[in-house]
Amino acid sequence: MTTLLGQRSLVQEAAALRAGTDDPVDAVHRTCDRIDAVDPQVRAFVPEAGRRTRLLEAARRRAADGPPGPAGRPVLHGIPVGIKDIVHADGLPTRAGSALPPEVLGGPQAGVVGRLCAAGALIAGKTVTAEFAVTAPGPTRNPHHPAHTPGGSSSGSAAAVAAGMVPLAIGTQTVGSMIRPAAYCGVVGFKPSYGRIPVDGVIPNAASFDTLGCYATDVAGVALAASVLVDGWRAQETAGRTPRPVLGVPVGPYLERADAEALDAFEEQRELLRAAGYVVHEVPVMDDFEQIVEQLFTMNRYEVARAHADWFARFGDRYRQETTSAIRQGQTIGDAAYEAARERRKAFRARLAADRAAAGIDLWIAPSATGPAPAGLTTTGSSIMCLPWSNAGLPAVSVPAGQAANGLPLGLQLVGRFGADEDLLYGAAGIERVVNAAGSRHADDRTRPERRS
Repeated sequence: MTTLLGQRSLVQEAAALRAGTDDPVDAVHRTCDRIDAVDPQVRAFVPEAGRRTRLLEAARRRAADGPPGPAGRPVLHGIPVGIKDIVHADGLPTRAGSALPPEVLGGPQAGVVGRLCAAGALIAGKTVTAEFAVTAPGPTRNPHHPAHTPGGSSSGSAAAVAAGMVPLAIGTQTVGSMIRPAAYCGVVGFKPSYGRIPVDGVIPNAASFDTLGCYATDVAGVALAASVLVDGWRAQETAGRTPRPVLGVPVGPYLERADAEALDAFEEQRELLRAAGYVVHEVPVMDDFEQIVEQLFTMNRYEVARAHADWFARFGDRYRQETTSAIRQGQTIGDAAYEAARERRKAFRARLAADRAAAGIDLWIAPSATGPAPAGLTTTGSSIMCLPWSNAGLPAVSVPAGQAANGLPLGLQLVGRFGADEDLLYGAAGIERVVNAAGSRHADDRTRPERRS
């Protein structure tokens, strides 16, 4: 029986490939063998004829990167990467999980793909997305239990990393499309501050929120990828810095949206962090949460409708019901309502930043999702636990944080200050160690779901 879960450390693979103790050709065979073994069940990758041949040719070209060693080879030399299928990559069609003709959706290669290639990476293929990164699910299964959703819309990217097919994958988040799949699939997902990774060459969902991000098996992996992908990345200066940021719990209507099991686990995580020496404050915020939700979706649906105006007019009968509904909602929203929502968002961002500063908070912490991955494949789950942070454009990371009673993963979401992505990941590394150690201790006491071959 082949387990659908796997662990591939990006940092370890990158070090071995740069040092010459591993070879890009071997990395390609390892990747393709794993895809052949488990992707028929997981369905994280868009099917591609000739994947191995294409990747072997690319791997052999990596010999031109230079001699072994950090000075001779780029950071991601030979690393296979999955790319969400709303991101254009030369030589691979973009279908965006839709039935529209790929030639209609095509465009120049995305800047993020160019950065990956310049850093030595190999494009392992396109990963499955919800249709146009909205809500209509793709065929991807959760590697922990194939009868459960992997989340969305970056479902394929999260599942590909969780199943050990690639050590790194690229996704996007508009509301909760990076953080939620990371939690459901038990990997680390990083969504940087809005705008810190350029989104040229990416099919838009809602341009005021769309943000590129990445998945790896640990915080060190996403930090390595961020050093390549994020504009103006600042190398960490660890001397004199504390790995224990002051943490804030956003109590109020927002937090109450999580289910009882997620809240119980979150309470345990808070106590573990306090026991490890972290200062954790409870901060009442977002008492108008219903209005915040309404404001975001006013902007989101308005922008979705405008992004698809031409395609929907020509191919509306090919859109799935969920995407059609979002577009039609957006068509009913006028310019005045949209501009009013933009002003409300501006006020929300200022208020949230003031609340953080007044409480002396370095990082907000919250459940990454309302609970573990729901059963069934007709929904990608709720994005509500990510919504306010995406609305504010803040950087966020989800780290695995134990298991639910049914054995499926839970995630802890950490949210930093706008533009302080480096500080977020530096602090997340220490928090990851605390919650991972606790999760390992409790794993044997949980009921594990059946894993299917």
